[in-house]
Amino acid sequence: MDAVTLSTLLAAAAMAGWVDAVVGGGGLLLLPALLVAAPGLPVATALGTNKLAAIFGTSTAAATYARRTKVDWRVAGPAAGLAVLSAGVGAALAGAVPASAYRPVVLVVLVSVAVFVLVRPRMGVVAVPARRTPVRVGVVIAVAGVGIALYDGLIGPGTGTFLVLAFTALVGADFVHGSAMAKVVNAGTNLGALVVFGVTGHVWWLLGAGMAVCNIAGAVLGARMALRRGSGFVRVVLLVVVVALVVKLGHDEWVAR
Repeated sequence: MDAVTLSTLLAAAAMAGWVDAVVGGGGLLLLPALLVAAPGLPVATALGTNKLAAIFGTSTAAATYARRTKVDWRVAGPAAGLAVLSAGVGAALAGAVPASAYRPVVLVVLVSVAVFVLVRPRMGVVAVPARRTPVRVGVVIAVAGVGIALYDGLIGPGTGTFLVLAFTALVGADFVHGSAMAKVVNAGTNLGALVVFGVTGHVWWLLGAGMAVCNIAGAVLGARMALRRGSGFVRVVLLVVVVALVVKLGHDEWVAR
């Protein structure tokens, strides 16, 4: 791999770490960069190498949030535990299920998310503790720890965004605290998927380690910026990332074929 390509991948890893730390969706940057840099690279190997970089970034972001704000471990802890197992199952199935089968569903969900956030401008800006009922907590643990985690192992991009929306919409967290819990769960999904991809030989360890260093740097900057600027800033970044995901997946579905 030449120096220009390597530099591009390292820069993409740093930017992905920033995006992931703020609101999720860093895979939107890093996965395409890997696939372009290495034509013919199996999707599973791109996913596995991305997970190696991402687990360091998400773990660093989770630690940064935990030091500076309150993380509801009663929600994030069980969801993260389930996420390790669910993402592992998803990763084991990644080679058998084409991503194209999921693109239309994900597109519909993302467009719905964008509309939902736009028509409810106060959602996630201010916490709504009344929503944190035992039933809702159980639902969000299942949605985050099973449904979204399974998706992360299978496909990946947008996982952090889905997690943030789950925590804000279902249990009334504001965007900053929702992002903090999302990072904890996302670290779990990355761990579960990485173990499976590593065992099956779908990780470029040396390249992934280099990208991990850059991912950590981006994650620290992103988490600190989100904490400093607050939920309004996270909401704007969320909308930008969702629109970017819709454009990317729409291009893959209808233009790139």
